[in-house]
Amino acid sequence: MNENEIINSSSEGIASAKEQSTKTDEQPTLPQDVYSISKKQERLTTPTTDVPSPSYPCISFGSRQLNNSKLHRLFEYLMSLPPMDKNGSMSGDCNLETTQMEKFLSSTFQFQNISGEYIVQGVKAFKLGKSLNSMDPKKIVYFPSKTATTSFTMSVEEILNWQQSYRVYADKTVRGMNKDFLLQALRGQSKYGKEAFRMKFVVRISQCPILMEFDARIISRTPQEEWPHRIRLVSVTGIDFAGRIHDVDDIRTYVKNWQDVYEIDQNSNLPRVYGERDFRRITNGPRGKLDQNLLLNDLMRMARLRLRACDIEKVEVVVETGIGLGVFAGAAIGIDETVRGLSALAIRKVLEEDGPTYQNVCAVVIALPIFDVGHRNDKRQDTYQVFVDEFSRNNYQGPIPVLIADQDMHRLTVAIARMNFNVSELNPADSHGVFGEYWQNRGPAVEEKLALTTMGLFVQHHIINPCVLDPNHYHFI
Repeated sequence: MNENEIINSSSEGIASAKEQSTKTDEQPTLPQDVYSISKKQERLTTPTTDVPSPSYPCISFGSRQLNNSKLHRLFEYLMSLPPMDKNGSMSGDCNLETTQMEKFLSSTFQFQNISGEYIVQGVKAFKLGKSLNSMDPKKIVYFPSKTATTSFTMSVEEILNWQQSYRVYADKTVRGMNKDFLLQALRGQSKYGKEAFRMKFVVRISQCPILMEFDARIISRTPQEEWPHRIRLVSVTGIDFAGRIHDVDDIRTYVKNWQDVYEIDQNSNLPRVYGERDFRRITNGPRGKLDQNLLLNDLMRMARLRLRACDIEKVEVVVETGIGLGVFAGAAIGIDETVRGLSALAIRKVLEEDGPTYQNVCAVVIALPIFDVGHRNDKRQDTYQVFVDEFSRNNYQGPIPVLIADQDMHRLTVAIARMNFNVSELNPADSHGVFGEYWQNRGPAVEEKLALTTMGLFVQHHIINPCVLDPNHYHFI
């Protein structure tokens, strides 16, 4: 079965439309096709006649809430965007993009690595020879360079304002959660175990423009354009079942039989560490057994915290993505399918329970690109399908409309900002608390790619933005 057959065989209506550019700051022209809202299905569906072949899967839920015409137009437009280039420059190693960011930082701010020094193990330390505060606020900065054919331009004053927007929202009910801990953790000095686990309940949020999409094409922008100011980056840590020393308490908290699953160090009575980082599963050992109730409860606490933070920050449209649902979901110990299902359940339940209390959040878009279509027991196992099944099977009843899309989250976020909505984008961050962490390793995953494609290094990295280590920016909720 090819991908189109998989898409068209879905029992849930898939909406798509004509390809359309979003590279200007003008109000985008919506597609000519009119999408109907079925009261029976309560979701957006494609017209019954003259329907183009689906360009990518996307589906909405709770469309009875789309009586706001502006929101209705937004969903229509998002479903008309061109599909994501999944085999582009950012799909694997990111050597060119890493070098591009290093050159930009070097030429504009005198960036240099500090020889032999590391922020955390494997993460190169660096410094800027020229601070933003020492520069003329009216100076215009060009990314990637002034001579580039296409560039994202911004003023120093704008960058300083984006830095000032930085906020931390932490769960005040977590033991040990205080400003001293956050000051330590946000410079990469949290200890493995309890302190790393505590970071699961910390949200970092700030204004953070997107410089290029995941196809690595620069987004053209002039300082007069307002849409970048409407974008906020939400950096949060997910559950990590990859089996690494820093997140050992994720394993010990949720995997009930972890001592039977991993080789154990007799001195520490913890999983034995290989290569200074990784645990090793016992050969022919059992699969992991999850404490599903506890995991669901904590996944809901995490979702509740980040959505509440977005609401406080006056975000109107929240762009989510699968947090820790790839390698971190625990495929090595056979729990990944369950983890993905519980993650989808958690966000659905939080939206249904908390949705009526939001003052600003009026829609959620979940970006879940399908890279590999796997099957188990004749069921698709990609994360997109897991979330669609959860929302459709349980007849989502939340007051907040939801769009689930096989799409680039950058493309969605920029499109939403251009439609004059305040929008957030989720960054699955590392529990060390250092933004971008391994961004110079040239073969990064999503978190590191955020450092190469956005202004995240400027607004959420403690070395560049002094607000990251300013306790006045920390809030406990």
